[in-house]
Amino acid sequence: MQLPPILQGESLTRLVQGVFVGFAATAIIGFTWGGWTLGKTAKEMAEQRAATAVVAALAPICVDKFRHSGEAATNLIELKKVSVWQQGTFITKGGWATMPGSAAANSAVAEACAIMLSGMWWR
Repeated sequence: MQLPPILQGESLTRLVQGVFVGFAATAIIGFTWGGWTLGKTAKEMAEQRAATAVVAALAPICVDKFRHSGEAATNLIELKKVSVWQQGTFITKGGWATMPGSAAANSAVAEACAIMLSGMWWR
């Protein structure tokens, strides 16, 4: 049985080179502009988005706990006296960033809560 001419001699070499170049071009284009990602990268992105969603959901609860505490106005004045870098710690120490059913405060929630409280208008 004779092989087709494309699979003989120099034609076979050119065919293999074309397949390799086509594969390489597809991979480069796919990962650069096509939005392809590796499994590890996709997992990291999903974990980051989940953490962001948790903070976005829990920060308003922290603000509500702060506003409904007994000395909210005084605590807000004290919060604004503290440096921006320490406001998350102030919220954590006050217990407002500790969610029901949780033993410890989430530092990211505390920082987001402090940012929300610093920009809040009080009547």
